[in-house]
Amino acid sequence: MAEIIDGKALAARITASLAADVQQFVVEHGLPPGLAVVLVGEDPASQIYVTKKVKLTREVGMRSIEHRLPRDTKEEELLALVAALNADPAIHGILVQLPLPPQISGKKVLDAIDPGKDVDGFHPVNVGRLSSGTGGLVPCTPLGCMMLLDTVIDDYRGLKAVVIGKSNIVGKPVALLLLERECTVTVTHILTRNLPEIVQSADIVVVAAGSPGLVRGDWVKPGAVVIDVGINRLIDADGRRRVVGDVAFDEMAHARAVTPVPGGVGPMTIACLLTNTLKAAERAMA
Repeated sequence: MAEIIDGKALAARITASLAADVQQFVVEHGLPPGLAVVLVGEDPASQIYVTKKVKLTREVGMRSIEHRLPRDTKEEELLALVAALNADPAIHGILVQLPLPPQISGKKVLDAIDPGKDVDGFHPVNVGRLSSGTGGLVPCTPLGCMMLLDTVIDDYRGLKAVVIGKSNIVGKPVALLLLERECTVTVTHILTRNLPEIVQSADIVVVAAGSPGLVRGDWVKPGAVVIDVGINRLIDADGRRRVVGDVAFDEMAHARAVTPVPGGVGPMTIACLLTNTLKAAERAMA
């Protein structure tokens, strides 16, 4: 029977450790790490996510600053806010919640964030540092994936990893992180030919395709470790709502370990956001 990798429990341990580290930071520097979260519009999923981020930020002793802007906010207004946050020494991390309304260029806004405060790890400077192995702030979800893998894998050298998904948010950065651990990495996506056969050879499978139940049991070889990043909201025929991943979870008994959805990667993303915020604060004070 596959081991269930409990992301919720690991995230709780990380945040408990962070709380102690934040207390020490306050003793040394006289102020808490500050995280500014910017939400434009009223997207329900984004509102829920931002509320969770703000709650946990405060629970670990950090300062949380919310900026909730109307959907018709102009691009130049958001860029002015980002510039002000960049200049504020009490703000160590800036997170602009995506997606943004169509009148605002997400790329332009993310590029405007100070790379040292880019706790999402999306700025081109941080992307470049990740790809060249020279540090920087790592995107939260890929970082969380690696922490989950670390609970079951001691030595990555020579293992074959298959990543399904080529996004800048998950697929590409997690592939780079696996390469750093000396895995042999294949990056695929839902249009990849012979995808099941490619996955069948993998020791590690990371799925971030946004396709409910894409990866079936017969795709995964016995003993593989499966990380399911997918979060898909479905409505059953009887009207019941449920959240499922990109992996057919009930078919993974033969795997070595697998993450559930919900309760796997999701909680780790916020824990890693706070980890990045503390790291950014420590670097700013160095």
